[in-house]
Amino acid sequence: MKNQLFQKFNEIFGDGEKIELYFSPGRVNLIGEHTDYNGGHVFPCALTIGTYGAVRKNNSNTLRFYSMNYEHFGIITSNSEDIKYSKEDDWANYPKAVFWAIKEKGYKIPQGLDILYYGNIPNQSGLSSSASIEVLTGYIIKSICSLDFDMVELAQICKTAENQFIGVNCGIMDQFAIAMGKKDHGIFLDTNTLEYEYAPVILNNKKIIIANTNRKRELSDSKYNERREECESALLDLQKIVDIQTLGDLKELEFEEIKHFIQNPVCRKRAKHAVYENQRTVMAVSALKNHNLTLFGQLMKESHISLRDDYEVSGKELDTLVKAAWEQEGVIGSRMTGAGFGGCTVSILDQDQVDSFIYNVGKIYEDEIGYKADFYVVDIGDGPCKID
Repeated sequence: MKNQLFQKFNEIFGDGEKIELYFSPGRVNLIGEHTDYNGGHVFPCALTIGTYGAVRKNNSNTLRFYSMNYEHFGIITSNSEDIKYSKEDDWANYPKAVFWAIKEKGYKIPQGLDILYYGNIPNQSGLSSSASIEVLTGYIIKSICSLDFDMVELAQICKTAENQFIGVNCGIMDQFAIAMGKKDHGIFLDTNTLEYEYAPVILNNKKIIIANTNRKRELSDSKYNERREECESALLDLQKIVDIQTLGDLKELEFEEIKHFIQNPVCRKRAKHAVYENQRTVMAVSALKNHNLTLFGQLMKESHISLRDDYEVSGKELDTLVKAAWEQEGVIGSRMTGAGFGGCTVSILDQDQVDSFIYNVGKIYEDEIGYKADFYVVDIGDGPCKID
């Protein structure tokens, strides 16, 4: 892999000084969906698939980006002193956003860089290929320019990049999970305070399988921002009655007692999901600590039902995959993961049922939807690193 990337780098950017290689993972969220911008808890983990970046200083003020996943765009350039969003730059707006956000924080980037990217995360699948590129770019800049910020601040910088430069009003979960990933551990994160703890994910002959619907979606073009606005509207109604800062401040019984103060019934449904999903996540991590995978799986199922019925972000493709998974032997739990509107599901099942699961669920999906899903057996990995 390393030699192939270096060879491609020299082919694209020409021979020159030493090339350095970095890696940043993708992420999957085991439970806690659409809670991160509602002041709730999430429980994601970093994956061993992700994005590679080969980089070299170019002794100018020019940034040059090239992706082996989007070769038809060729080299995309930007002046490091005047970084602006450009629709024509497509994928390269994500690394550009990170350079912009780091400079906005007051850090100095003394020179230009040439960066070649290659990712083995399915694009637009809900496994955070965009956040992986963001964190990778930030980690490269931190390393090469010897910048003094920690990994939590890196996650915050990348969130700012996506919110303010890209225009997607996401929470911090994706960037935090990738920047702070730890092998064989999930991250139990309070998104309101950024307090977190690592929880071992001990699966005991179980495997995690990602199923990709292959239905593409763009967050900035989806109803993601609309869902956030609906939750904010619900919160404003409730804040007239109770002293809360976020929907994550409420427990289920408290919400049930005051939910009628939310004027819009659609906003009421969105808020219900945010409150209940937060509590499900707390219970799920407790179940995992007590080695109760059965309860963890049941909470995954309840999470999907809530995302389907109350938050309405699943869709036929995701629902078909999840329903088929629930019917398979050896499945502990299955749910959609990520923002929704397409993307992926995550399932936990007995290791000896992996092949039959992929065959059976794949057949049901293709018969129902008309095209194939892709399946990935994944492991939980570390955060970004330099590859020597």
